[in-house]
Amino acid sequence: MSASTEFLMITGAPTPVAPFSHAVAAGDWLFVTGQMPTDPDDDAAPLPDGVAAQTRRVMDNLILVLQGAGASLADVVSVRIFLTEFKRDYAQMNDVYRSYFPVGRLPARTCVGVTGLARDALVEIDLIARRPG
Repeated sequence: MSASTEFLMITGAPTPVAPFSHAVAAGDWLFVTGQMPTDPDDDAAPLPDGVAAQTRRVMDNLILVLQGAGASLADVVSVRIFLTEFKRDYAQMNDVYRSYFPVGRLPARTCVGVTGLARDALVEIDLIARRPG
């Protein structure tokens, strides 16, 4: 790895559920690991009920990681979303997700249905951002 690659663990972000960095910065590019709907203040807390509440928690966790890495949602260029109940939860997840971005400023995105996520979460989201400067 070049000297410009940083492996970032962000203070205040949720404790990872597996062996990974919260984000990896490669030059100006920031690759943020998929965030779960876990409480950053209490790893043992139950996950929020329902996909809307879980999506809010995931988006808030992504904001914590981005801020800790010197970026914001305004810097996001691509997002991947994973849903365990795609047909049931897609519309509700979209309503919450959309509220985090200004109109006309939506990143590129992929959303897929999966058979399972860590801690039996309903949603996980990762992203790529380009840090300012």
